[in-house]
Amino acid sequence: MTTPQVSTPVAGDARASGASRPPAALGGRGPAALGRRLLRLLAGWLPALPLLVFTLGMLVLPALRLVHDTFALRSGGFGMDNIQKVADNPVDREAIANSLELGALQATLAAAFGMPAAWLISRMRVAGRATWLALMNVASNFAGIGLAFGFVALIGTTGMLTHLLDVSFPATGSFTGMNIAYLYFNIPMFVLLTLPAVAVLKDDWWEAAQVCHATRRQFWRRIGAPVLAPFAAAGWLLIFTWTIGIYAVAYALASGPQSVKLITLQIGATLESSVFGLERAAVLSVLLMLLAIVSTVLYRLAIRRATRWL
Repeated sequence: MTTPQVSTPVAGDARASGASRPPAALGGRGPAALGRRLLRLLAGWLPALPLLVFTLGMLVLPALRLVHDTFALRSGGFGMDNIQKVADNPVDREAIANSLELGALQATLAAAFGMPAAWLISRMRVAGRATWLALMNVASNFAGIGLAFGFVALIGTTGMLTHLLDVSFPATGSFTGMNIAYLYFNIPMFVLLTLPAVAVLKDDWWEAAQVCHATRRQFWRRIGAPVLAPFAAAGWLLIFTWTIGIYAVAYALASGPQSVKLITLQIGATLESSVFGLERAAVLSVLLMLLAIVSTVLYRLAIRRATRWL
């Protein structure tokens, strides 16, 4: 009986058979594999396509147009003349200084009052915490024209408290009056922004510090404050950026010629009258964009440092 012969492929045959395969079977480098890869990529980004189109049309393209109008000259070409005109205008310089001062003051006051409030709310029972969170949500979202009219009716020249207490409150359109109105929603907003961060401080850390005979002051100086400082800085930056970009409340409160001048109000006045040209509004808008970009970058750095404790 003869044993059947089984032929084994030699290396040359293997190379020959591999050489005869199509490119897609070797490493997926053929046109068909490339097409499938593109289809998978498009399928993955398809749900985000409406948001991307909206962002392109409502954010990116208008921002590019503002940058173009900032440097475009009426005589043709590009230059720094529009920026120089804004820098030489004393009204615009006053508006920029007032906006920066208002934003810094609001962020500082919101942090000073909001951080202790966030700490107390985080240590409450569930029912009390839910009640205060509801109040903070309502207050932080109640802004705009309605809030401005409410403050005018409350502490304005003919306001209810003005007649009831027979006192004279600061003018609603003044720097002090706007600070009072802005604090109404900035403090609750700061509380909501930093409330999750306050939970980073665990009760176990305080118990461990007590075991080591540390006082409460030492705990806050060496543990509590360093942990919460980056979160507080991040909230400060968000409140600062939010404050300098507010228009509706400022427009409703600034109803007189002696009202405080702000960047957003100057942009609105330029668009309404266009006496100075729309380039002025473009320059001030680009300035706001730059402030927002710088604040966002600093915010990301602060959050990255803060998340080391998570």
